[in-house]
Amino acid sequence: MTEATQAPQRGIQMTDTAMKQVLALREQQGRDLCLRVGVRQGGCSGMSYTMDFEDLDKITEHDEVYDYKGFKVVCDRKSMLYLYGLVLDYNTALIGGGFTFTNPNATQTCGCGSSFSA
Repeated sequence: MTEATQAPQRGIQMTDTAMKQVLALREQQGRDLCLRVGVRQGGCSGMSYTMDFEDLDKITEHDEVYDYKGFKVVCDRKSMLYLYGLVLDYNTALIGGGFTFTNPNATQTCGCGSSFSA
């Protein structure tokens, strides 16, 4: 894993590799968007990660917002209970590549890497 972009006491951290990939994907969208990260019920282990771009005007007072040099990562407070300390990384491998989640709150993860239990 590459070193997470430095930001003291962030609930959600991103590695430089993940940040570059997210910014490239946002550029393809053609407008200024934030990244919303969260959890939902389901998946092999009980909870699944969610991650998608969202318009900035959908950020509410019930969200935690982390600013990465002008790019915002947003998470609702309920999801933050399960995600605090999460490191989002990006693996460029041809097989098994993509975004990866290192979650210190997960007591069990599945083989696909997109679900967990806490």
